[in-house]
Amino acid sequence: MENKKPKLSNSASQNELDKAEKHLDAFEDQVKEMTFDRMNMAPKEEKEPQTKLSTTQIDKSKDIYLKPEKTVSDRQKFNEEFKEQWNFAKEYVQFIAYHKELIGEAIEIWTHPFGGVGAEFWKVPTGKPVWGPRHLAEQIKRKCYHRLVMQENKVTASDGMGHYYGSMAADTTIQRLDAEPVSQRKSVFMGATA
Repeated sequence: MENKKPKLSNSASQNELDKAEKHLDAFEDQVKEMTFDRMNMAPKEEKEPQTKLSTTQIDKSKDIYLKPEKTVSDRQKFNEEFKEQWNFAKEYVQFIAYHKELIGEAIEIWTHPFGGVGAEFWKVPTGKPVWGPRHLAEQIKRKCYHRLVMQENKVTASDGMGHYYGSMAADTTIQRLDAEPVSQRKSVFMGATA
């Protein structure tokens, strides 16, 4: 079944329909040109930072060690060539996780960093220092998405006929989740050694 373009009896209406079709085609072409690499170069949207903990609050907080809520085994055999990377990725590090869209909500996330290693489901509390594997913190840090928006831009025609107004696709990167390391180093000037 072939979609036929409607023909309008009024020539002005037909011209408007043709113009709208050209704008839509141009927008589709711009969206197709957006590769993953180009989207990763998009500017990050600036949001107001969430309340940060002071170093005294961090020092007084109790140590919370995360464990996976669920684990699903992987039938694939682990490739021993990646043993060194896996040992580095599973080291426990201290970090503070932030949920930037649902502030204060715990982060529920699955991880599966290497083939042959089981997938794990984690519940990560936000806004407080926790200890978890490095691959978990890195995966939380990578959670962002790209927003595509329409912008009306004035474009000078290359044929010298004047100005054209058209839609351009502009993308923005929005950080959905974030994880920041907690520094355990104390300053020499504060009476403690590093």
